[in-house]
Amino acid sequence: MATLPASPRPPVALVPEPSIRGSSSTCRAARASPANRSSRRPDFASRRSADLASDPAGDLAGRAVGLSPDVPAIFDAPLAPHHRVIGRWAAPRTQDAGACTRLEARRHIEAVFDAAVREILDPIDIVDLRIAVLNSEADGPPAIAIICDSMGQLDLGWIETGDAPTAWRAAAYRALEQTLGRVLPVFSYQDLFDEMSMYYWEGEIDDEAARRSLIECHGADAEDLDGHMLPSQMNERRPGWMIAANAAPLSRLPAALRRKLADVRAAQEVLSTLSPEAGAWHFDFEIASAYLPGIEECASLPPLTLVPFVPFARELDDVMRSGMEMGFMDIAGICPLPDVACIDDWFASLRLGAQFLLTVQNLVRFDPPKARSLPCPTIAPTSKRAAAVSS
Repeated sequence: MATLPASPRPPVALVPEPSIRGSSSTCRAARASPANRSSRRPDFASRRSADLASDPAGDLAGRAVGLSPDVPAIFDAPLAPHHRVIGRWAAPRTQDAGACTRLEARRHIEAVFDAAVREILDPIDIVDLRIAVLNSEADGPPAIAIICDSMGQLDLGWIETGDAPTAWRAAAYRALEQTLGRVLPVFSYQDLFDEMSMYYWEGEIDDEAARRSLIECHGADAEDLDGHMLPSQMNERRPGWMIAANAAPLSRLPAALRRKLADVRAAQEVLSTLSPEAGAWHFDFEIASAYLPGIEECASLPPLTLVPFVPFARELDDVMRSGMEMGFMDIAGICPLPDVACIDDWFASLRLGAQFLLTVQNLVRFDPPKARSLPCPTIAPTSKRAAAVSS
């Protein structure tokens, strides 16, 4: 595809943005970076015809020129490396091989890529995901990042608010805890407990050691510790369905729920067969730092949690405050693109991750059948307050 020199005006920056709603939680340092990095409207780019030979008249106004790295950008900005890579992938997917300006090429490349991404991600609405195509800060290849724009508690549906037996809800919740972190930046109750333990009890996890820590490290009055939370008190606030020991074995679950859980496990196992480095859902901090300088200033916790705000609102506010101020580590995956062949592999892994999220979505929106009058499995002890929350 040849291009025509465009009028001397800045190119329009468009983003392939398959997010559903919500605002980005990417750290402020990253948001303040130039437009070709991750932001709400990142400069997504790629040149569709970068390998075409240059036209001898390419430096003359009004003449068609072939897009070649040797053609100087006299009349408008050249297509950036990420436009060029995605453009080579987009070229076979268009019927129009006519001449166009670089601005038109950018828009076409972005539209083709955006449509392909939306086809895969649009069915997912339990979480807001956004795609950003990034240029390296060094001389590395472009990369594609999946960014999570959702913050706070993930909707747990019937698991949290339904009236199904606690053992059924605990089985479903345990499955989410064990699998969801494969594709989403999400933290669990154990992560929350560990954060609280480090902050309040110097890493201690039992009450006696926590008391000593409060006295020796935080200056608490040994005679007046009633106002200080202890590990056991935090654990007691868990609803029964959050406790793994309460989960019913598969043989005691209704067939429809067993199928939903089997779908989640099967989709997660397929994802585990992918090479992590080549997958859309693989996150590597060192790789991300090469494309998003300042990311090290983000909070260490992800933006999503499986912990219900009731009854853990205070604890969640404590640990998520730094994320609200500095930005969360909200990248679900980042994949460098050393050549155009990697893009098809990226789309294949993106689709597998989306299929997994659809099984999670189906599980959360499941309407379990009414329980029959069968003997209930033993339920792990919980406080009266926690029992009231879980009912």
